[in-house]
Amino acid sequence: MERRRTATVNTESGGTTGTRNPLLLAALALVVCAAGAAGWGGWQRYEASHDDAASFAQARDDALAAGEQAVQNMNTLDHKALEQGLDSWEQSTTGDLHRQLVDGRDDFARQIAEAKTVSTAKVLSGAVTELDQRAGRAGVMVALRVTVTAPEGEPAVKESRLLGTLTRTAGGWKLSALGQAPVGSTAG
Repeated sequence: MERRRTATVNTESGGTTGTRNPLLLAALALVVCAAGAAGWGGWQRYEASHDDAASFAQARDDALAAGEQAVQNMNTLDHKALEQGLDSWEQSTTGDLHRQLVDGRDDFARQIAEAKTVSTAKVLSGAVTELDQRAGRAGVMVALRVTVTAPEGEPAVKESRLLGTLTRTAGGWKLSALGQAPVGSTAG
Protein backbone atom coordinates (compact mmCIF):
# COMPACT_ATOMS: atom_id res chain seq x y z
CA MET A 1 0.00 0.00 0.00
CA GLU A 2 0.98 3.37 -0.72
CA ARG A 3 1.39 5.81 2.01
CA ARG A 4 0.35 9.35 1.60
CA ARG A 5 2.26 12.04 3.16
CA THR A 6 0.39 14.88 4.76
CA ALA A 7 1.79 18.12 5.99
CA THR A 8 0.69 19.76 9.15
CA VAL A 9 0.82 23.44 9.81
CA ASN A 10 1.80 24.70 13.16
CA THR A 11 -0.60 27.53 14.10
CA GLU A 12 0.47 27.84 17.68
CA SER A 13 3.64 29.76 16.90
CA GLY A 14 1.81 32.94 15.75
CA GLY A 15 1.59 32.15 12.04
CA THR A 16 -1.61 32.87 10.14
CA THR A 17 -3.57 30.55 7.95
CA GLY A 18 -5.70 32.66 5.66
CA THR A 19 -7.01 35.26 8.11
CA ARG A 20 -5.74 38.83 7.97
CA ASN A 21 -5.03 41.19 10.82
CA PRO A 22 -7.97 43.71 11.06
CA LEU A 23 -5.71 46.46 12.39
CA LEU A 24 -3.46 46.16 9.37
CA LEU A 25 -6.47 46.42 7.04
CA ALA A 26 -7.81 49.49 8.88
CA ALA A 27 -4.39 51.18 8.74
CA LEU A 28 -4.11 50.46 5.03
CA ALA A 29 -7.58 51.91 4.42
CA LEU A 30 -6.66 55.05 6.37
CA VAL A 31 -3.46 55.48 4.36
CA VAL A 32 -5.38 55.18 1.08
CA CYS A 33 -8.01 57.70 2.28
CA ALA A 34 -5.33 60.13 3.50
CA ALA A 35 -3.46 59.92 0.20
CA GLY A 36 -6.70 60.54 -1.71
CA ALA A 37 -7.58 63.53 0.48
CA ALA A 38 -4.09 64.98 0.10
CA GLY A 39 -4.25 64.59 -3.67
CA TRP A 40 -7.68 66.20 -3.84
CA GLY A 41 -6.58 69.06 -1.56
CA GLY A 42 -3.47 69.66 -3.62
CA TRP A 43 -5.49 69.75 -6.83
CA GLN A 44 -7.97 72.23 -5.33
CA ARG A 45 -5.13 74.48 -4.19
CA TYR A 46 -3.50 74.31 -7.62
CA GLU A 47 -6.78 75.26 -9.32
CA ALA A 48 -7.36 78.14 -6.90
CA SER A 49 -3.88 79.56 -7.43
CA HIS A 50 -4.32 79.43 -11.21
CA ASP A 51 -7.90 80.75 -11.20
CA ASP A 52 -8.43 83.74 -13.50
CA ALA A 53 -11.11 85.15 -11.18
CA ALA A 54 -8.66 85.25 -8.26
CA SER A 55 -6.01 86.88 -10.44
CA PHE A 56 -8.50 89.48 -11.66
CA ALA A 57 -9.65 90.22 -8.10
CA GLN A 58 -6.03 90.73 -6.99
CA ALA A 59 -5.35 93.09 -9.91
CA ARG A 60 -8.53 95.02 -9.09
CA ASP A 61 -7.53 95.34 -5.42
CA ASP A 62 -4.01 96.46 -6.37
CA ALA A 63 -5.36 99.08 -8.79
CA LEU A 64 -7.85 100.39 -6.22
CA ALA A 65 -5.24 100.68 -3.47
CA ALA A 66 -2.80 102.48 -5.78
CA GLY A 67 -5.55 104.72 -7.17
CA GLU A 68 -6.82 105.76 -3.75
CA GLN A 69 -3.30 106.50 -2.54
CA ALA A 70 -2.40 108.48 -5.66
CA VAL A 71 -5.59 110.58 -5.50
CA GLN A 72 -4.97 111.24 -1.82
CA ASN A 73 -1.36 112.24 -2.58
CA MET A 74 -2.52 114.62 -5.32
CA ASN A 75 -4.81 116.41 -2.85
CA THR A 76 -2.37 116.66 0.04
CA LEU A 77 0.27 119.39 0.16
CA ASP A 78 1.92 121.38 2.94
CA HIS A 79 3.76 124.61 2.13
CA LYS A 80 6.29 123.72 4.86
CA ALA A 81 7.18 120.43 3.12
CA LEU A 82 6.58 121.59 -0.43
CA GLU A 83 9.37 119.68 -2.18
CA GLN A 84 8.41 116.43 -0.47
CA GLY A 85 4.75 116.93 -1.41
CA LEU A 86 5.51 117.73 -5.04
CA ASP A 87 7.84 114.72 -5.22
CA SER A 88 4.95 112.59 -3.96
CA TRP A 89 2.75 114.00 -6.74
CA GLU A 90 5.34 113.11 -9.36
CA GLN A 91 5.88 109.62 -7.93
CA SER A 92 2.13 108.97 -8.10
CA THR A 93 1.73 109.91 -11.78
CA THR A 94 2.77 108.90 -15.27
CA GLY A 95 2.21 110.02 -18.85
CA ASP A 96 0.76 113.45 -19.71
CA LEU A 97 -0.30 114.16 -16.13
CA HIS A 98 3.26 113.54 -14.94
CA ARG A 99 4.69 115.81 -17.64
CA GLN A 100 2.23 118.60 -16.70
CA LEU A 101 3.29 118.38 -13.07
CA VAL A 102 7.00 118.39 -13.90
CA ASP A 103 6.65 121.29 -16.35
CA GLY A 104 4.57 123.42 -13.97
CA ARG A 105 6.36 122.50 -10.76
CA ASP A 106 8.23 125.80 -10.23
CA ASP A 107 5.16 127.99 -10.82
CA PHE A 108 2.99 125.82 -8.63
CA ALA A 109 5.59 125.74 -5.83
CA ARG A 110 5.79 129.54 -5.91
CA GLN A 111 1.97 129.87 -5.68
CA ILE A 112 1.70 127.48 -2.71
CA ALA A 113 4.64 129.08 -0.90
CA GLU A 114 3.03 132.52 -1.25
CA ALA A 115 -0.42 131.30 -0.13
CA LYS A 116 1.07 129.32 2.79
CA THR A 117 -1.72 126.77 2.71
CA VAL A 118 -1.88 123.22 3.97
CA SER A 119 -4.24 120.77 2.30
CA THR A 120 -4.91 117.30 3.64
CA ALA A 121 -7.07 114.66 2.02
CA LYS A 122 -8.85 111.66 3.45
CA VAL A 123 -10.25 108.92 1.23
CA LEU A 124 -13.90 108.27 2.09
CA SER A 125 -14.47 105.49 -0.44
CA GLY A 126 -13.22 104.24 -3.75
CA ALA A 127 -14.13 101.85 -6.53
CA VAL A 128 -12.60 100.48 -9.69
CA THR A 129 -14.82 101.54 -12.58
CA GLU A 130 -12.96 99.56 -15.24
CA LEU A 131 -9.98 97.25 -15.48
CA ASP A 132 -8.15 96.00 -18.56
CA GLN A 133 -5.29 93.83 -17.33
CA ARG A 134 -3.93 93.14 -20.80
CA ALA A 135 -3.71 96.82 -21.72
CA GLY A 136 -2.52 97.79 -18.22
CA ARG A 137 -5.26 100.38 -17.74
CA ALA A 138 -7.80 100.94 -14.99
CA GLY A 139 -10.32 103.54 -13.97
CA VAL A 140 -11.13 104.54 -10.40
CA MET A 141 -13.65 106.78 -8.69
CA VAL A 142 -12.56 108.13 -5.32
CA ALA A 143 -14.60 110.14 -2.82
CA LEU A 144 -12.43 112.50 -0.75
CA ARG A 145 -12.70 114.95 2.07
CA VAL A 146 -10.14 117.71 1.54
CA THR A 147 -9.34 120.20 4.28
CA VAL A 148 -7.51 123.38 3.27
CA THR A 149 -6.00 125.46 6.06
CA ALA A 150 -4.84 129.00 5.31
CA PRO A 151 -2.59 131.00 7.66
CA GLU A 152 -5.63 132.92 8.92
CA GLY A 153 -9.22 131.88 9.29
CA GLU A 154 -11.03 128.60 9.71
CA PRO A 155 -10.13 125.49 7.69
CA ALA A 156 -12.28 124.93 4.61
CA VAL A 157 -13.62 121.40 4.19
CA LYS A 158 -14.83 120.11 0.86
CA GLU A 159 -15.98 116.69 -0.21
CA SER A 160 -15.55 115.70 -3.83
CA ARG A 161 -15.58 112.74 -6.17
CA LEU A 162 -12.71 112.32 -8.57
CA LEU A 163 -12.27 110.05 -11.58
CA GLY A 164 -8.80 108.77 -12.26
CA THR A 165 -7.22 106.78 -15.01
CA LEU A 166 -4.42 104.44 -13.97
CA THR A 167 -1.66 102.99 -16.12
CA ARG A 168 0.38 100.00 -15.01
CA THR A 169 4.10 100.82 -15.10
CA ALA A 170 7.21 98.97 -14.00
CA GLY A 171 6.76 100.73 -10.65
CA GLY A 172 3.11 99.68 -10.28
CA TRP A 173 -0.17 101.47 -11.00
CA LYS A 174 0.19 105.26 -11.52
CA LEU A 175 -2.31 108.02 -12.25
CA SER A 176 -2.25 109.11 -15.89
CA ALA A 177 -5.35 111.35 -15.70
CA LEU A 178 -7.42 112.89 -12.91
CA GLY A 179 -10.56 115.01 -12.96
CA GLN A 180 -13.83 115.81 -11.21
CA ALA A 181 -16.60 113.24 -11.50
CA PRO A 182 -19.70 114.66 -13.15
CA VAL A 183 -22.41 115.70 -10.70
CA GLY A 184 -26.00 116.08 -11.69
CA SER A 185 -29.38 114.53 -12.02
CA THR A 186 -29.89 111.43 -14.08
CA ALA A 187 -33.67 111.93 -14.19
CA GLY A 188 -34.89 112.67 -17.68
